[in-house]
Amino acid sequence: MESRRKIRLSSSPRNGTIAENARQNSFHLITATLQPPARIEQDRTANQQGDRHSRPGRDTCRTNHSTDLQSLLIEVYGRITKRRIPHKILADYIGHRLTQPSRLNPSRIIEWDHVAFSSLPKGFETIELSPTIPLGSVSSIAPVSQDWILTTIRNTEVISDPTNALALECAVRRQKLTRKNPADNSTVNLACSHRVLRAQRYQDPNALAHFRLLSLCSAGRDTGNFRFEKASIAEHVRFYRHAITQFIGHDIPLRVTFNDLSPGAVHADLLTEIIDGLSKELPSTRVELEESKSTTRGYYQQFRFHIHAEHKGKWVELVDGGDTDWTRKLLNNAKERLVTSGIGSERLCETFASP
Repeated sequence: MESRRKIRLSSSPRNGTIAENARQNSFHLITATLQPPARIEQDRTANQQGDRHSRPGRDTCRTNHSTDLQSLLIEVYGRITKRRIPHKILADYIGHRLTQPSRLNPSRIIEWDHVAFSSLPKGFETIELSPTIPLGSVSSIAPVSQDWILTTIRNTEVISDPTNALALECAVRRQKLTRKNPADNSTVNLACSHRVLRAQRYQDPNALAHFRLLSLCSAGRDTGNFRFEKASIAEHVRFYRHAITQFIGHDIPLRVTFNDLSPGAVHADLLTEIIDGLSKELPSTRVELEESKSTTRGYYQQFRFHIHAEHKGKWVELVDGGDTDWTRKLLNNAKERLVTSGIGSERLCETFASP
């Protein structure tokens, strides 16, 4: 398979220096960026076998490649935009699936956010995320294709899932705590409401590429016997159940389901413990164990939960959550634990419109 790709730039007196530099570097930049996996593995092995003094130089070289490629792409798109015609931009705005505005009344979303934030458990902090996160923040730690994510030319990507951004912030805060005390088991609880953008195509032609999600993340340290996971998952479920009923009313039936994602479903007894506890706390809500969905393995680790609301005789999935290994990877610490969850705010607001 051909791994080398060339980029040609036309030169002009006005930007001849930039174009000349780009031409000289483009072949090496693209080759370095798109080298086949076997070559990448060879380089990684060479780094591991090399002495410590040689590694910084190689890492710096890779960093320079990334920065230079960014400069090259900025130059390319700068030239493209100069050729754009205003009426063509309007046509693209009308026809491009990534640029269409939401059909939902913003006041309904604001109302939901107010109810949700007012219902947050004690210890949760709300934050406003940046629209972008570092390149690879999702696909490098979770089984999600980068093709589903809108990648920018500045080595960042538009947020496609707030929980990945919250996980980064949780990792930053947990890192500060463990630097002072490596055994610190303080829990970091964060929440946000954020509009996400996803580049994958949906089967529903009316589905928008962007929508708002309200998400929670709880990060902490393993304390044994899945105590952290049990406590955090139960807290997330209680929050969503309370917030949803406050928003759509207590008369609409809700259903909470759990999946055991462990090989052989060895955590059935543990999930039964969680289900029994929640059933006693939430007597009007169905809480039950259901058969695992094989497609979820690899994203969540051991447990997954959903919350559904009944609408016109059918169950509508609103909430999805579970435990992940993201902070474990980000901090390179096997003792770190993370529970993430999110609710489709627009699905909730559209399905259960205000009276």
